[in-house]
Amino acid sequence: MTGPAAAPKPGIGLILRSAVFQLLYHLWLVAIGVALLPAFLLPWRTLYAGGRIWVHGILFLLRRVCGIEWEVRGREHLPVEAAGLEAGGFLIASKHQSAWDTLIFPLLVRDPAYVLKRELLLLPFFGWSMWRLRMVAVDRKGGAAALRRMQAAARRIVGEEGRPLVIYPEGTRTAPGEARPYHPGVAALYGELGVPVVPVALNSGLFWPRQSFLRRPGTIVVEFLEPIPPGLPRRQFLAELAARIEPATERLVAEGRGEGERPGASNGDKTDAG
Repeated sequence: MTGPAAAPKPGIGLILRSAVFQLLYHLWLVAIGVALLPAFLLPWRTLYAGGRIWVHGILFLLRRVCGIEWEVRGREHLPVEAAGLEAGGFLIASKHQSAWDTLIFPLLVRDPAYVLKRELLLLPFFGWSMWRLRMVAVDRKGGAAALRRMQAAARRIVGEEGRPLVIYPEGTRTAPGEARPYHPGVAALYGELGVPVVPVALNSGLFWPRQSFLRRPGTIVVEFLEPIPPGLPRRQFLAELAARIEPATERLVAEGRGEGERPGASNGDKTDAG
């Protein structure tokens, strides 16, 4: 994989739009946080519904202020029930380039849980919400005991509650054009849960870069890839997961930079309606 290309020097218009977005983003965060305080006393799905409203608001601001659209491809790869709804009980293993990646999945699958750092639960309001929504918190320094706790929480989410579980195999955000080794936690969950894993490729880091307040106009593409069935040996699974996510991500990044030809997007949505 090639290294990340240098971004062009931002113009004053881009800086101003990004600054306006940041201001409106934080105002929206405070407003929705206050509005949702009573939801902490209600069933957790009520709070989740409020969280989706928050996400829709952010996507609206991105589109109107920053010129960022988004598109979904590969919905046909999601496990489905007879009724045509996304089935619970599967893993989503996603590339992670941007904070945008942490927002979008509640609009694409039903009430997903996330594997996240335990430290995030300490953040006021956001962390409390993550706890209330029954996310899977991981102590990265906890060793084998932390891994067992993660597996137990994942069994509850996927097996008992039938919810999809989202995990970022690299463990942190990586810039477009970069890759990191996949952490063993995703393989541990795969072996423990015995459910399909849906890999996800994306190019969000081109438009919402990590460690930058700039929001560059364009279309973020998130693509569900062909699921990996349960039962593979651990090393084979990790190799297969990387072999699916990394080339697809390279393709989407090249496309987003205007270096690749956009395929006909079967099942692709260019929308913020989810």
